[in-house]
This record gives sequence, structure tokens and C-alpha cells, in this order.
Amino acid sequence: MGKQPKSILKILQTHFDVSNPTIQEMEGYESNNYRIETPSNRFVLKVYGANRENRTIIEGEIEVLEQLKTIVAYDFPVPVRTKNHKPWVEENGHIYRVLSYVEGTFLGHVDRSKNLAYDLGVFLGRMDKVTMPLYEAPVYAKQTQWDIRQLSKNKKYIKYIPDSKDRSLVEYFLLQFKEQIIPFEEELRKGIIHNDGNEWNVLTRKDSISGIIDFGDMCHTWLINELAVALTYFMMEKEKPLDYAIEMIKGYHSIIPLQVLELDILYYLVAARLCISVCNSAYSKKQNPDSTYITISEKPAWNLLYKWLTISPIKARDTFRKAAGFQPNIKKPLKEQLELRGKYISKSLSLSYDKPIQMERSAFQYMYDQKGNTYLDAYNNIMLVGHCHPKVVEAGQRTMSKLNTNTRYIYPELLSYSEKLLSKFPSQLKKVFFVNSGSAASDLAIRLAQNHTKKNKIMVMEHGYHGNTRMGIDISHYKYDHKGGPGKRDYIIQAPMPKVFGSEFSSEEEACRFYVDKALEEIQKNKNHISSFISEPIIGCGGQVPLPKRYLKHIYPAIRDQGGVCISDEVQVGFGRLGDFFWGYEMYDVVPDIVIIGKPMGNGHPIGAVITTDEIAQSFENGLEFFSSFGGNPVSCAIGEAVLDVIQEEQLDKKAKETGGYLKKRLVELGNRYPEIGDVRGEGLFLGVEIVDKKNSRIPIGHIS
Repeated sequence: MGKQPKSILKILQTHFDVSNPTIQEMEGYESNNYRIETPSNRFVLKVYGANRENRTIIEGEIEVLEQLKTIVAYDFPVPVRTKNHKPWVEENGHIYRVLSYVEGTFLGHVDRSKNLAYDLGVFLGRMDKVTMPLYEAPVYAKQTQWDIRQLSKNKKYIKYIPDSKDRSLVEYFLLQFKEQIIPFEEELRKGIIHNDGNEWNVLTRKDSISGIIDFGDMCHTWLINELAVALTYFMMEKEKPLDYAIEMIKGYHSIIPLQVLELDILYYLVAARLCISVCNSAYSKKQNPDSTYITISEKPAWNLLYKWLTISPIKARDTFRKAAGFQPNIKKPLKEQLELRGKYISKSLSLSYDKPIQMERSAFQYMYDQKGNTYLDAYNNIMLVGHCHPKVVEAGQRTMSKLNTNTRYIYPELLSYSEKLLSKFPSQLKKVFFVNSGSAASDLAIRLAQNHTKKNKIMVMEHGYHGNTRMGIDISHYKYDHKGGPGKRDYIIQAPMPKVFGSEFSSEEEACRFYVDKALEEIQKNKNHISSFISEPIIGCGGQVPLPKRYLKHIYPAIRDQGGVCISDEVQVGFGRLGDFFWGYEMYDVVPDIVIIGKPMGNGHPIGAVITTDEIAQSFENGLEFFSSFGGNPVSCAIGEAVLDVIQEEQLDKKAKETGGYLKKRLVELGNRYPEIGDVRGEGLFLGVEIVDKKNSRIPIGHIS
């Protein structure tokens, strides 16, 4: 669409009576822009494609600019008429339009202070007070992807974002837009707004806002979007962005009083505008890698989007309300909630922390409490791919809206997920039983083992934990030997936990031989009566204790030689959490007969499963049907498959290795300085730190896991 200066010169001389100008090309988005300078004046020439849409949009913009001339305190572009008093010229398939050049220093070139934030709020309020009530049909009809209300139009650009983690962040905020804003869209005030108050459109003079240019994104939309857009760009590269939001809200509110609903959704509107910005930058870079016009705000936009995630939406909401003089959202007192919990919930369900936390929302690695505090969730062992991951949430929502039934019917989700899940196991592990928890999976695994072997006894590991069912407690030393526990049952054989640290042995090999001999003694005592041996690859409740590398190489054959089967409980360590190993048993170069999985496989949705061999599965097909009401239902399967997809797309096992390796290295370095750190152990992001008495490193005080 570009024109050479000679052609432009002819247009200017013939139609606008502009002689001997200097012509400088400027970058533009939907038009070609030129700075026109004469000895006595400066203008901006905009060149568009000659079509009905552009004609209509320009007509609407001209009418709005005419109205804005009534605000004498600020500068706006003024349409320059042709010699024949027309608003533009149309020649050779192009529209030529001249505007006055607005003088001033761009906001992007000055220190964006809190005072300037307030001043910008006032300016936007005064401008919107004029434009909001206008009825200009062309502007009403206009739809632009830069309108936050039209956020979904940008979804097609997400695929151009190269990093999968970045894509997930954008998809998360698109999901929140649908959940937090769309239900209230008809309650929001609408009007004509400028819609692009960024730092390269807003002008300043003497530390005050003096005007604005570029009305190309003007549209009829939610009024609050004006503030959201300006806030988005003003807060970029600010250490404490909410401090500047407070001032801009105050300024705008002093001119156009804001409504509580508008303030309550502002957090998500800012996130939406950031998503629009990074999506369009990604697409623009793909189409025109050399252009800087669209991508100028890309890096600060990504930085703010990630920072925005660390800011609790509850804190933002209450901060925005307070800025406009409204009361924060009413919160239930902790004392009242504890009283209700005590009334309805058994004390056997424990709470974390002496002063329990009232959690309200979460996103990826963060959790947000009712007071607006943000917590880095480094404890949770269930949300494998992050809280509220959009792919997982959408998979559940989509499937639940379509079909939710049970395994007595044929449906694609069961077969698709089964195939994808089993592809993660060696070929001999080819049958899956779906249940709805790791505890139920442990229970079923023991049932399968006892049915297949026709034996009753079970060998378990000291400090092992395998669930909360009756059978789960029976096989969990962590439970049956705990205060209030039932004690060890007669059919349970307990092997000592083969913990190397703190033992009397000088090497792992020496410790391994000792603990193997102890376990083999127990196997020999109960020979031909042991149905199964069950263990976690790393003993979580024992303090994240890895087994000696060759321990299972001795124990598995001994169990099998006397007719039993070997069970690996992968509930906590599975799905790539160990980094180099997708499943914990892979650390020891063995293949179990039965694998138990649960917890992270549904990312918070209740799913569990037992993976086993054809032979064991066939022996269970004895006429007594196995049925789990919820195990393997379409919603669970869709969610489980989404989790696997995210692990692969975001390479979470690789990230577990990198992050866990870094953390482990730094903890070891810390241990070299402080003798209280006796041992650092584990793999990937399943690590343990043992704290000891610094006067006697043999005396453990506790462990952190």
C-alpha cells in the first residue's frame, strides 16, 4: 500500500495546498503514516486502502475528533480539510487524509510518576465524558481485536507464541476472562472510548498530560476498558504496579465515578490487554520480523503479565475498591470459619499451620488467600502442572458439558487416555484399571496380587504410606505404627527402610548389602506365603529416602522366586517429577508387576489407576466383576490426558530436572556452611533435607521434604 514521496507530494500540493514539505515515513499498523513538515507547520498524512470499511471508520473518527475540540485544555489531532473542504482524498485505490501534528513529549520518554498517573486518569475521564454518550454508527459497528471485549479474536494468534509456558499463561487469562468477566458483560457501562492510551500515544508537557494521538483503535465497548488499557501500559516496568493503578483510578474516578463491578474485574481486564499485546506481537514477528512498531512493548508486556500472576486478584480487587472510596469485599473472620469447621468436620482432618490459611484462589504455582496474600506453593504434591492449568480445566469443562458416564459404555476418552497412558510404560505392563484415588488403587493392587498368587501375606517397607482405606492403612507402616494406629497385622511383613544416611555403614554398597540381607531374612521366614512386596521408589514419609541403587535388584527376584509379585507405588513420584525418570522404578533398572498411580495424574481431579500385566489382569477375570463408579469416566480421562499433554508440551520432566538439580546443588552448598544440614537427597523435584544436631550429626532432629 506504500507510496513514494513523489506521489505523496503531488497529493499534498494538489489537494491540501502544502508546498515543498519534508516527508518522513513513520510506522503504522492499519495505515501508512508520514510526517509532513513545512517551514510554518507540521502535519500527519495517513494513507489507507480505499474501501467502504475504511471510509466509514474515518467518517466516525472525524465526528468524534470534532467533538473533542470542545476540551480546550488538551490537544487532539484536528482533521485538515482539502481545498474543496473534504475530509480526505481518494485516488488510485487509496484514501489520503491529513491531521494536525500534536506537539508534546511522549509519555514513554518521561518518568511515569504517580502524579502523572493521576493526571492521566483525569485526562481519560474528561475525554470519555465527551465521547461516551456520542452515537456514531461507524464506531458502534467497528470490531477490532484490540478491544478487550473482543479478546477471543486473538485466540488464533496464541499458536505463534514460541514458548509453551508463555502460551499456557495466556490461555489461563483467557479462561479467567470467560469465567470472571463474560457472566457480567451486560451489566457493564458502554461508550465510545479511545482504547489505546499507551505511552507512545499519550503526550505530556511540563510534567502534565497534554493530549493524545492515534484514534485508530477507537471503538464502542465497555467504559472501564479505557482505564484498563492505559493502566496496562503505565504499569509496565514498575516494581509496584498497584501503587500507580491507585493514582490513575483516583484521577479517573474524580471525573467519571466508577462502579464496584468495574473495579472488581479490572485485574482481569489488564491481564486481557496484556494477552492481546503479546499475541499480536508474536503474530507480527512471524509476519514481519524486522518491524518494531507492534513489538515495542513485547518484553515489558511479558514481564508485567508474569508479575501480574504474582499479585493476588483479591488484593488487586480490594486495592482498586479502596482507591475509589469503596469498602473492600467482606471476608468471613477466621474464628467464625474455624467454629463452623469444628461443628461440621471431624478433628481427625488436620489443618496446616497454627494459624490456618483461608485460601480463595490459585493459579499455576501461586495460591491466594482471602486477605490478598500470594503464596508460592512449594508444598503441594498434587497440582503437577500447576493450579487451574487452562488445558486441564477446559478438558474437564468441555467433557462434562458433553458426557459423563462409566466404563460399562464405550466412549473415546477412555480408549484414548488408556493408550496414551500405557505408552509411558514398558510393553509387559499393558492393562489399566481406573479408580478415583491412589488409596483405591493401592487397595485394588493388593487385591489383584492376592487373587493372582493365591497367597495372603504382604511385605511392606518401614515408614511406607499407601493410602487411607482399611487395606491402605494395613500396608502403611506410617499409619499402622502411628499414634492411634491399629498396629501391624499378622499378614504384614515389615522390611527395614534402607536408609544410608545415619547408618553405621561407610558406603551405599555396604548399607545395601545389610538391608537386603535383612529383607531376605524376612522373605525366607515367610517363603511361599508372600503375595506381594509394595514400596515407594523414594520413601516419602520416611523423609524422601531413596532406596540404594541395587536394592530392588535383589528384592524383586526373591519375591518372584517364592511366587509373589512386585508393586511400585508411584503415586507421589510419578509423571516426571523425578526429572530423569518418568517413573521412580526406572531409577533402579527394574520393572514391577503392578504399578499404582494417583495424586498428580488428575492435577487435583480425583483419579487413580493400577497398571499391570496381561497375566495378572486375566487371573482377575474370574466372573466377579470389578467396577468403579467414577474410575475411568469420560471427564476423568479427558483431564488425565490433558495432564499428559501438558507434561509433554511444557517439558515438565526436563524442568523438574533443571530446577531440582539447581535446588539440590544450592542446598548441598548450604550444608557445607551449616552442619545442621546433615543430608540432602532425592531426585528432580522430590527432595529431602535432614536436619541434625550440629554437635552430633548422627542425631536427626527432623526432615524437610
